[in-house]
Amino acid sequence: MSLLVLSLAPVIIILAYVYIRDKYEKEPLRLVLKGLAAGAIILIPAAFIEEGLGRLPESRGLIPGALYTGFVVAGATEELLKFLMVYLLFFRNRNFNERYDGIVYSVAVSLGFAALENVLYVFRGGMQVGLLRAFTAVPAHAFFGMIMGYYFGLARFVQGAKSKNLLKAIALPWFFHGLYDFILYSQNPWLLLTFVPLMIVLLVTGMKRIKQHQLASAFNPKSESFLELPADEADTTQEDQTSEA
Repeated sequence: MSLLVLSLAPVIIILAYVYIRDKYEKEPLRLVLKGLAAGAIILIPAAFIEEGLGRLPESRGLIPGALYTGFVVAGATEELLKFLMVYLLFFRNRNFNERYDGIVYSVAVSLGFAALENVLYVFRGGMQVGLLRAFTAVPAHAFFGMIMGYYFGLARFVQGAKSKNLLKAIALPWFFHGLYDFILYSQNPWLLLTFVPLMIVLLVTGMKRIKQHQLASAFNPKSESFLELPADEADTTQEDQTSEA
């Protein structure tokens, strides 16, 4: 039981944080749970695809092998499946009505994947693995989701930039995921020195993206996006904010 709690605790904490930061117009919990379930489900096809890609001939040597495994086997497979899940399930959903929602749904899918993956690793490796992954792999998946969701939000609500932002929504998480795995798989002492700085960059980037979309919320009376709401919706939101104050 303690291993299960250790496996899921970081997922719950991070998701709760992201959900709470959606302060103006929260997403239905059923959709957030749907995202978690969808993320867990894609671990199954991801495992088969990664196993197949892992059998393909790759460049000789530790560093080329780490590049292939990090960027192709793991990074490309996992981030593409997450991207497709967010796009198919949430991108056109009527509840996706502000930029921040892209972060909520993308993080939910990413953490659903991380949750099941973490359970499998921790039950196999024990308490030490669980503690290590609670501060590395699980937050990393969340950070990849924050970056993906940031660009999903822009793709949905910035006119004339949909294709460009959808491309960034897959390309940037893929790059950072690949870099993360490459550093670990390389087993190179000099490259491993960059692991903590990379985690800091991911943390700072993720928090910055959250703040940007939170401030730009269409339901935030202080943002320019609020002015674009229909008059009746804007008035209702203004009343809600006043009553909360």
